[in-house]
Amino acid sequence: MFSIPADVSWEPDLWDKVRNTVRASQYTAQLTAADLENERLTEQASLAQYFFEIRGQDALQKILNDTVEADKKALEVVRAAYDTGVGDQISVVEAQTTLESAQSAAINIGIARAQYEHAIATLIGKPASTFSIPVEPWTSVPPVVPVGLPSQLLERRPDVAAAERNMAAANAQIGVADAAFYPALTLSATGGVESSAIKNLLEWPSRFWSAGPSISETVYDGGLRRATVNQYIATYNANVAAYRQAVLTAFQQVEDSLAEVRILSQQIRRQQEAVDSSQTFLRLESGRYETGIDPYIDVVAAQTTLLANRQALAALDIQQMTASIQLIESLGGGWDRSQLLTPAQVTQKPSKAETAIQH
Repeated sequence: MFSIPADVSWEPDLWDKVRNTVRASQYTAQLTAADLENERLTEQASLAQYFFEIRGQDALQKILNDTVEADKKALEVVRAAYDTGVGDQISVVEAQTTLESAQSAAINIGIARAQYEHAIATLIGKPASTFSIPVEPWTSVPPVVPVGLPSQLLERRPDVAAAERNMAAANAQIGVADAAFYPALTLSATGGVESSAIKNLLEWPSRFWSAGPSISETVYDGGLRRATVNQYIATYNANVAAYRQAVLTAFQQVEDSLAEVRILSQQIRRQQEAVDSSQTFLRLESGRYETGIDPYIDVVAAQTTLLANRQALAALDIQQMTASIQLIESLGGGWDRSQLLTPAQVTQKPSKAETAIQH
């Protein structure tokens, strides 16, 4: 007996099993896209922080260089006074010690700057030994961040969007598990040709066909289906809790950054006043030393106070810029949910350019 059969079957998606499976896959793809955007935002924020840390080190370097030059001039004045018999040797030693300490601190600044420079090289994919950023004066000011309504925060952070999509995917999986409780309807058709002689196989009387539906259902599974549904419900509840926590964490980070930027701006104003007072203190103390009223150790104390206050001001400037970057990152860095791929887009077949291996 010779035969050429052809079988066709189709199972209609009566209980949305296939539809929910597709939805779950689409939501998972959106989750992955949001995770990618969150990683990109994190790396961009790190790059900005490292860059402004370098500019802060440049500012500190300028402060110490200016201090070294001022200490050199002070040493020349004290040494000249000693050579003419007006001053004493201890003043020369104190001035020399102050100068050497400032020179040592100025050299040490290069360590942190090199480390931040190497970190940037790693982020942009270049060997640290071949990458450098030229020294420039600190000219940056914290950006003005337009903070929107709190409810808009949910659309401005990719990690919050990822948590929401993860919750949606878990919800779709519950629908897939629920569909297992219902019978599966299959529509099938069979056709072809059949003959006892091969020469008559393709003749019209040799044809045969049949069509009809079939229904299948699991009668007993020992509670497997119910356990599967409960498993996906528990996963969904966990994802709901994770989503709620992601939202609360987002609000906390924004409030933390807003408070830090606001408080630092107030502290910087007070620290600038301290620098101005220190400069006045040094000028007055230098005058008292030159007139012979106070010993040079008082001038050293004034120099030390001014240097410490200038360094503190530069450190606060760096901290404020870093806090502004963290605030922008907390607000999503300009990203919003409208940039997330739609379910239709993640279902589309990727183009050749997207799947080509980059050399």
